[in-house]
Parts: sequence; C-alpha cells; structure tokens
Amino acid sequence: MTPAPVWKNPIVRWIDYRLPVFSFIHHQLVDYPTPRNLSYWWNFGSLSGIVLVIMVMTGIVLAMSYTPHVDHAFDSVERIMRDVNYGWLIRYVHMNGASAFFVCVYIHLFRGLYYGSYKAPREILWIVGIVILLTMMATAFMGYVLPWGQMSFWAATVITNLFSAIPLIGEPIVAWLWGGFSIDNPTLNRFFALHYLLPFVILGLVFVHLWALHIHKSNNPVGVETKSAREEIPFHPYYTIKDLFGLGVLLFFFLCFVFFAPNMFVEPDNYIPANPLVTPAHIVPEWYLMPFYAILRAITFDIWFIPAKLIGVIAMFSSIVILMLLPWLDTSPVRSARYRPIYKQVYWIFFADCLVLGYIGASPPEGWYIPIGQIATAYYFGHFLIVMPLLGIFERPLPVPESITAAMGMPKEAGR
Repeated sequence: MTPAPVWKNPIVRWIDYRLPVFSFIHHQLVDYPTPRNLSYWWNFGSLSGIVLVIMVMTGIVLAMSYTPHVDHAFDSVERIMRDVNYGWLIRYVHMNGASAFFVCVYIHLFRGLYYGSYKAPREILWIVGIVILLTMMATAFMGYVLPWGQMSFWAATVITNLFSAIPLIGEPIVAWLWGGFSIDNPTLNRFFALHYLLPFVILGLVFVHLWALHIHKSNNPVGVETKSAREEIPFHPYYTIKDLFGLGVLLFFFLCFVFFAPNMFVEPDNYIPANPLVTPAHIVPEWYLMPFYAILRAITFDIWFIPAKLIGVIAMFSSIVILMLLPWLDTSPVRSARYRPIYKQVYWIFFADCLVLGYIGASPPEGWYIPIGQIATAYYFGHFLIVMPLLGIFERPLPVPESITAAMGMPKEAGR
C-alpha cells in the first residue's frame, strides 16, 4: 500500500491531518495504479466528466436569467441571447455541450462493448454507467422542452403521452407530469425543476461509477487483469497528460461548433414560439435520442390484446435496459474483441445498425422508412438476445496473452 504523502505546506498538512481530503485525492488521481497499455479510447470517460462539469456550471448561470413560465420562457431565452452579457456564449456552450456530452458517452459505451468492459468483475460498474445514460436522456429531454418553442412543446406532448399506454398507472403518471389535463405552465415548472435537479443526481452516480472503477481498476485493450506492479503505472502524469491532450482536441471541435455552427443540431421550428394549435410537419427529438425514437416508432402492429403503442414504449425502454443484462448475455470467456474474430465483425454490424436507427429516427414515418426501421429494431434486440449468447458457444477465439507485458512484447520479470 502506498504510504500517505507528507505535505510541505503547513496549512495543507494541518487540514489533511484532520480531514485527509488531499491524501484521498493524491491516492485516487495521482498514485492510482493504472494498466500501462490504455489507448486514447479510454480518454472519453474523463472527457465525459469534464463536459458534465461544464454543463452544470453553464446551466446554473442560465437558470439565473431563465423564466419557467409559458408566457415568458421563450422571451427569456431570447433575452439571454441578446441582452445578458455573454448570454449567447453561455447558452451556445450549454446547448452544444449536450451533444458533446452524448458523443463522449456513446464513444465510451461503444469502447466498453468492443473491449468487453462489462464482464466480471465489473458488472456493477457497467450497470451504473447505463443508469447514468438513462438519467442523461431524461435530463436532455427536459432541457429540450425549456425554450418553449414549437418543437419543444410538441416533443413534450408526444413523449409524455407515451406513459398513458402503461396499464393502470399510465394516466396518473401523465397527469402528474402535466400538472393538470394538458401541457401548460405546471408542466414547464416540473420540467425546469427536474432538469435542474437531475445533473446533480448524475454527479452522484458518476461518483459511484468511479468508486466501482477504482475497486477493480480499468479494463484494458488486451482484456486481461494486471498481475504485477510492472504492468501498471501511476495515473499522473502519464494519463493526465493524455487526458489533457484529448481535452484539447475535444475543445477544438466543440468550440468550432459553438462559434461557427451553433445551431447545426437545432430544429428551426424551435425558434418559433410554442403554439398548441399548429402541429409541426415532422416532430423529432434531438439527434442523440433518435435511435430510440426509431425503435419506438418501429412497432406499428398489435400483438394479441397488447396495443402497438404499449409495445413501442416497452421496446424503447427495453433497448436501454437490455444493456444492463449484457454481462450475462455475453457468454464468451474472452473480453477483448481483438481475440474474437467473429464478434469483431458482429460488433461493426451492430454499430452500423445503430447508425441506421438514428437515420430512421430522423426521417418521417412513411414509405420504406417503416420496414427498414423494423428490421433494424429486430436486429438490435437479436444482437443481444440471440447473437451474443450463441457466439459464446460457437466462436473459437484466438489465444489470449497471459499478461499485458506479454501482449506488449516485454521480457518477463527476473525469477518468473
């Protein structure tokens, strides 16, 4: 066990003796032993955390000038853009920060799928990560409603109405979300309160996620556990420098969008004040929710006495929940796709399927978009429920190195 550091600063030493917060930070962020072969794909976990902090900070500042009232919400957003000092910058950072957050989290998620980061003993780590994703989606949806533009109002109408399909409790849930019998001022107040609260819930979940991570340490591209101190290096300065480089690259592209294309991912209808009497031609959520929206719309048929609407809602939520079951659905003893030749191909088919779902979710529910969406949805669930379990039985993986040092071609330690 690494001995506690001796602090030179007397104030730091005085505080740390009574509350060892500096020793805790030093142990978790400086001396923390990390596999020495992590690639840049492992940057996106820390980048997600940094973007989350940016989102919380800008959200707090925006809340100081936002008015959660149906008669004033749209105008208060315009006032932030035009009259508040640097309000346009803070809002564009917050608005595009949501996209950056989902980009980082989705890359982080797909990296975990490729390298088997969900396998034992990291099941709780993976499940908490999926819960974070669910909470992010709820937070993002509620934030989408707050500008109270046309797309905000009608997206809220469509999504909240989905809960009415749930037997027995559906109608009471919708009534509670609306705060009455239609989407009005109580609805906006509820969404604003929850949108402000949930990021702090995400921060708490991130703490649990990091806690679980530090119990069994990070997975690595080889997919084998570290067996000696020779296969590990301190997190600082090696990975802090790597993360700072990744942050610089992320900020470059992020600020290009903020300053040169801030409205690229915004629906034009959302710059029109909400009007309950005029329905937009095509109601769509934000781009990062479109694959799940496509799964919702793919169900156009009843099954026995179960209506299509309820099946679609179940399918949409199941598409997230099924990820929590992945540690048990994947029966292969090998973690990394490097040593799983068939899974490597299947993985990219699944990735392409998710892109197709995103495209279908952004398209109108008509013509050939409907059968393509249904096929993509069927494969999405088939990938987890059929392909993954069968691969564990029939796939013949390549020989897995006995250690990280063996995979890196390093000589064995003396005496071993």
